[in-house]
Amino acid sequence: MIIDVHAHLGWDQVFEENFTREEQLEKHRLFGISATVIQPGTCHGLPEVKEQHDAIAVLMREFPGGFYGMANPNPHLKDAEYEGEVRRCVEELGFVGIKIHTAAHAVNPGGRDGRKVFALARKLGVPVMVHTGAGIPFANPANLIPVALEFPDVPIVMAHCGMMIMAGEAIIAMRSCPNLYADITWTSGFNIRRWSEEVGADRFMFGSDHADNAGTELAKVQTAGLTEEQREWILHRTARKVFALAGL
Repeated sequence: MIIDVHAHLGWDQVFEENFTREEQLEKHRLFGISATVIQPGTCHGLPEVKEQHDAIAVLMREFPGGFYGMANPNPHLKDAEYEGEVRRCVEELGFVGIKIHTAAHAVNPGGRDGRKVFALARKLGVPVMVHTGAGIPFANPANLIPVALEFPDVPIVMAHCGMMIMAGEAIIAMRSCPNLYADITWTSGFNIRRWSEEVGADRFMFGSDHADNAGTELAKVQTAGLTEEQREWILHRTARKVFALAGL
């Protein structure tokens, strides 16, 4: 089984990239992906992100057990608007997580609007994925240490493990906070191996970020010198645990 925890659907207003359903379905077919946790592209306004959330919900209904939604409204929206949309996604549409894009939405995870995301995730019982890596200073993995300590019951997934630019901070944060997990997109194979040995492969998850990158990310897992058990945790077991994926 392979679960991709980091994918997008829709037009990204910041990176000007269109993530399509056809790419996602082809990714599943080509690489044997069992399920994908999918989030919108970056949207600044509420109407745009609602439209993309609805498109994800359609995909979930058409392919039950194949796609799971992750909400990603702009945390700088008015509090009531933000909470209302996240609650709609989780409570009505069945989404399994919330995303903070620190760079694209210019969000400090430890600031007021960042912290309200973790507080809401605690109420709803879902994990939070946070973009790390490119996007200094808000995307620094070390920024997650204070909020992870403040919200120890909220699983927090560091997207990209800080990328290479902030990889050193990623493992420092994971050593400090047992509720920190990470997806391995844009991360070196040797770091995945070393970190799996140090803090456990059950803290890491496979992701593609872009469907075109799925084959590269899979090859990295297969060639990084991991044990069979470590590969199983990274490819599906950690995701099933952290996102509580029903039916898998």
